Amino acid sequence: MFQQANFMVDLDVQIPPPFDPFSETKDSKGYVHLRVQQRNGKKCVTTVQGLRDDYSYQKILKDLKKEFCCNGNVVQDKVLGKVIQLQGDQRMKVMNFLVKGKLVDKEQIKIHGF
Repeated sequence: MFQQANFMVDLDVQIPPPFDPFSETKDSKGYVHLRVQQRNGKKCVTTVQGLRDDYSYQKILKDLKKEFCCNGNVVQDKVLGKVIQLQGDQRMKVMNFLVKGKLVDKEQIKIHGF
């Protein structure tokens, strides 16, 4: 009669885990991370993470919004703590703002993104 064919093949293939843009921040303490994240179409969001906890995030946000004429907010994340979000790609402007205001040294800033 007919023999049933076994088409299942045992392959030793490892599927990489999904990309986490915040994965490297868990290891690096003392750095301020500036990221740009794509939203939809041409829209994007700049995130500022890693500022000291004793700073007033609301006052920094207010000055950033006024300086760059954009909107933004402060988000509380369980793992990352407080994160400032700004409309648009503001990475270089935020870096210059933080260095000029002497909030952070230039060597402590890491810029990520596309």
